[in-house]
Amino acid sequence: MKGDRGLSKIINIKASERELSILTHSLFSAWMLSFLFEGQILYYLADSHKFEPKFMIFSGAAAIFTGLLLFGLFIKTKKAAKKLFLFSYSFFIVISGVFFFPPSPLWIIGIIVASFLAGGCVAGWAFYLKDGTPKNQRIKTIADMLILSNLLMILNNMTAIHISPYVGLLLSTIMLLAALLLALKLPEEDSNSSLAVVELKGEPIDTTNLLVFLYLFITIITINSGLMYQVVNPAFPDIEWLTSWYWAIPYITAVFVMKNLPQKTNRSYILYVAIAMIGLSFIGFMGLKPGVLSYLILNTLMMGACGVYDLFWWSILGEMLELHHNPAKILGIGLSANILGILLGGILGGSIISSTTYSLNPTLLALTVVCVTLVLLPPLHKHLSLLLKDHAYLVGFAQLDEDEQINQIEGTAKFGKLSERESQVAFLLLQGKTYRVIAKELLISENTVKYYVKNIYYKFGINSRGELIDIMQK
Repeated sequence: MKGDRGLSKIINIKASERELSILTHSLFSAWMLSFLFEGQILYYLADSHKFEPKFMIFSGAAAIFTGLLLFGLFIKTKKAAKKLFLFSYSFFIVISGVFFFPPSPLWIIGIIVASFLAGGCVAGWAFYLKDGTPKNQRIKTIADMLILSNLLMILNNMTAIHISPYVGLLLSTIMLLAALLLALKLPEEDSNSSLAVVELKGEPIDTTNLLVFLYLFITIITINSGLMYQVVNPAFPDIEWLTSWYWAIPYITAVFVMKNLPQKTNRSYILYVAIAMIGLSFIGFMGLKPGVLSYLILNTLMMGACGVYDLFWWSILGEMLELHHNPAKILGIGLSANILGILLGGILGGSIISSTTYSLNPTLLALTVVCVTLVLLPPLHKHLSLLLKDHAYLVGFAQLDEDEQINQIEGTAKFGKLSERESQVAFLLLQGKTYRVIAKELLISENTVKYYVKNIYYKFGINSRGELIDIMQK
């Protein structure tokens, strides 16, 4: 049928851009995670030259935070984001070469400048996340990127630890080169969806309150990640053969499980389970003797929880991209909270290690953080439900595959006696598109879209998109 072909074309039009952007960003992220940001390559390079890299690593994390926070002011289009990628990836390759030589002031300068640019690259990916993946399907794109980048990071880390940090650096630099070559193929023109902003009664939605609340929540809960880097991980120096590869496995597993949960699963309960996992990991750290079993228990609990929460706030920020003209601002500011929490946790962890009561304080502090996040989670969920109400309704439809989506909309159209054009409008409504975007995609006026929507609602006896979803799911 002609209508089927039209719907299929709408679904598939962004597939290649999505896959290309995932692979490009994952290759870059693998380099960043294994070298630039708390990376094992940098630690082992420093160890081979017998110097302490803590100041360098802290400075780099602070620079990433600054880049995430500020680059939304400069990167305002997809074209600008692509230019940033090409320049930054080239710079990263050059600066990686500096670390093949003995330590010099170029090391610290390179780390700071590269970290600042890396923060900008992460923020700039928001344009490709928003434009390459339909609203309410971005959790899958984000999960795929997190899984792939962490798998590549494990490969880099194991190479650096078990073979040579220089070989690990070379491998990660090759990944950067691949990211640069792929970035050349990224599209640079903004589509209609990039320019669209969700509106409420004709006015852009104010995201400030939600973003502030989410920022506070992310910052507080990731303090525990900083504590883990400084306190928990160093307690297992004798089982490097295990820690070198298992460290990120629970994280990857948690992201994969969350991505593939059944459509009707209530994920809010899993957030509470993840908070409990964080608390149990620090209680276990206080009570268990260092060894393989205790490491497996503690790391599984902590990193599994980190995977749950990373995908949670990444996906929430991904849905909020629709609420602002510049998605780089939303993603950059939101993820800077993650870095801020790790920085604060690192500072607190360093202070605890240097104190005489270090064996008890990390657990007390971590449990305090857990209690605070338990208090913050219900009001955060309320704010998210109010502002992203459509997201909560639309997720079931968005997670269906192409054939199921078409079958559902066909059945709904026949039940409501919708015309072919009304069916097309209904399909785009269910994809979370605004009237303005629907008008541009169907080459009709916005008033005509409103007319079709009014007819659709009249035929079903409903008043909202949420009610249309309810009818379709029945």
